Amino acid sequence: MLTKAQQLLKEYYGFDEFRPGQQEVIEQLLQQQNALAIMPTGGGKSLCYQIPGLTMNGTAVIVSPLISLMKDQVDALASLGIPATYINSSLSNEEQQHRLHMLREGRYKFLYVAPERFEQPAFIETLKNISISLLAFDEAHCISQWGHDFRPSYRSIVPTLKKIPSIPVIVALTATATDEVIQDIQRLLHIQDQQVTNTGFARENLSFHLLKGRDKQAFILEYVEQRKQESGIIYATTRKQVDQLYNYLRSRGFAVAKYHAGLSEQDRKQAQNAFIQEEKSIMVATNAFGMGIDKSNVRYVIHYAMPMNIESYYQEAGRAGRDGEPSDCLLLFSGQDIQLQKFLIEQSLMDEEKKVNEYKKLQAMINYCHTHSCLQTFILHYFNDFSTSEDCGRCTNCTSDLERKDMTTEAQMVLSCVKRMGERFGAGMTAKVLKGSKDKKVNSFQLNKLTTYGIMSKHTEKEITNFIHFLVAEDILSAGDQRFPTLKLTKKAAAVLKGQKQVWMQVGNIELSESTDYDTALFEELRSLRKQIADEEKVPPYVLFSDATIKEMCRYFPKTKDAMLQIKGVGQKKYDQYGEQFMSVITQSAGAINEKTVVSKPAPTLTENKEPSYLISYNLFTNGNGLKAVADERQITEQTVVNHLLTAYKNGYQLDWSTFFNEEQEIEVLRVRDTLEEPKLKPLKEQLPEDFDYTVIRAVLVKNEFL
Repeated sequence: MLTKAQQLLKEYYGFDEFRPGQQEVIEQLLQQQNALAIMPTGGGKSLCYQIPGLTMNGTAVIVSPLISLMKDQVDALASLGIPATYINSSLSNEEQQHRLHMLREGRYKFLYVAPERFEQPAFIETLKNISISLLAFDEAHCISQWGHDFRPSYRSIVPTLKKIPSIPVIVALTATATDEVIQDIQRLLHIQDQQVTNTGFARENLSFHLLKGRDKQAFILEYVEQRKQESGIIYATTRKQVDQLYNYLRSRGFAVAKYHAGLSEQDRKQAQNAFIQEEKSIMVATNAFGMGIDKSNVRYVIHYAMPMNIESYYQEAGRAGRDGEPSDCLLLFSGQDIQLQKFLIEQSLMDEEKKVNEYKKLQAMINYCHTHSCLQTFILHYFNDFSTSEDCGRCTNCTSDLERKDMTTEAQMVLSCVKRMGERFGAGMTAKVLKGSKDKKVNSFQLNKLTTYGIMSKHTEKEITNFIHFLVAEDILSAGDQRFPTLKLTKKAAAVLKGQKQVWMQVGNIELSESTDYDTALFEELRSLRKQIADEEKVPPYVLFSDATIKEMCRYFPKTKDAMLQIKGVGQKKYDQYGEQFMSVITQSAGAINEKTVVSKPAPTLTENKEPSYLISYNLFTNGNGLKAVADERQITEQTVVNHLLTAYKNGYQLDWSTFFNEEQEIEVLRVRDTLEEPKLKPLKEQLPEDFDYTVIRAVLVKNEFL
């Protein structure tokens, strides 16, 4: 016989079984035991307090970090006929007072509030005088001072709880928490070890991809072009990057919105609503966007640059595929990302202890960008989650048909150099020594006297630096956790130096692909119907049915009530509201296709082994075409062609420098550069003869590795 919780799960949410961990947390709350639930995004954390809230007497109070999350959750509950509301700064004083009055009368099963609300004595008095079923802290990592998104307003609630004796039980929920954060939450909310439910951090529907050395804008354009009907988020580090990407995609006809702290509150709200209501399919944003966004059908999250830490990255990437459907998480990495993140840490108002902690986290993020092991496994191990014995089989490093190359000799060269340099320098200086750079610092430290000086001269400094980062990621070298990382040999290094351990690297290109096993034409029809009804009811489309539920309809073509109720995500409540409308479209479209017939269609594929734009220009140029000829053929400017050629050189391709400058010009540029305190392009140009244009100057600087 079904329990009350199982009956509610089927009736309201349309599921036959609980997801891992849900039932355990629900039973603890029903037994009046405080609980902490650590579940991945999309793991169904909200059901952990919603079902007990429906079962128990009184009102469930949920502390939520963002207004948008409150509205989404309340809309979803309202669509199920469950009385719920929120009280926050978006409401007028009259609206707030009216909802508080309704709360005192016991009209709501669920109340969502911001943490700041607990600073108001009138609100505390109201809570003292109502029946409370439970108190839930959503995004509970915000409570911990060690959390990646610590909020003092969250933590300040804890002592206030002593003033509200009517709270019978507390539950904290989060998707990202290190051991340090978990212990902090337990201590603050009096949660015993046996009351912590940790289902692990793995997201089996997500595919993690890491791309390096790509023209970022060109890749994004190619990627989103093939996904015009899908929702995606593109995260950029700065407001300037957001504006540039937004303008770039908008000028090419994409339905795109943007979100960052430099916009007015009204503009941010409009952008967010347009994305949630599926009027805009792409959101370009800083990390100011997304926490608490309950949009379930985000099919991809692209990071335009490396984030500051793995906690932030996994939370932001985890906004893809909350409905359980296959989704992509892509990180476009370049070495410049590291310097930007270091700058942001230094410019922050954190004390020195916190900065040291942030540098430690940043180093882990850098290691992620250079590892050749499974990307998801790397993240799981970072969170001390060793529950999965196998790699994901979906990420870049698991699926790409990459050649494995023995780099043991090169690793020995690097390790020997680090040792001879006294383990006192970072990756940049080590790369200069190995390259045989004539940099003044190399000479001043007499590092040009070492036997390892210049032993990797055939490689570019960039290649050597990337290889050093790889060795750090593989724990053969350690970079420490300071602002200026210092390379040191690890225990593994000894085995490599003695030839007892080989070092293998993957080289080549990656491939991204997708597959569909449902009727895509019917899917678009049902999406259109969902949007129409959602607009009429003024709720986000995914509140009606998730993409996962609609796809299941498009696999099995339910044409009766019983068949529709077998679809995951269709409970009795949802069927009563929308079932017949959706069945009508299915019946018209399915035609002669029998119920429970799976439709398979060939998958569109995006191959990742297409040549980058700079390589196309490079190949045309090295095949005998001049700058103008390449520019004409590709319909780009000559300056863009020059940029492409210099980029190719930085990525290890050879160039005939006589195309750009002669020996006398090179000597003069370098001479003038040495006289400048700040050898930037503009002051350098001003000190050189007029016939030295920027192309000449940049080419000289690139060749000599100053750019």
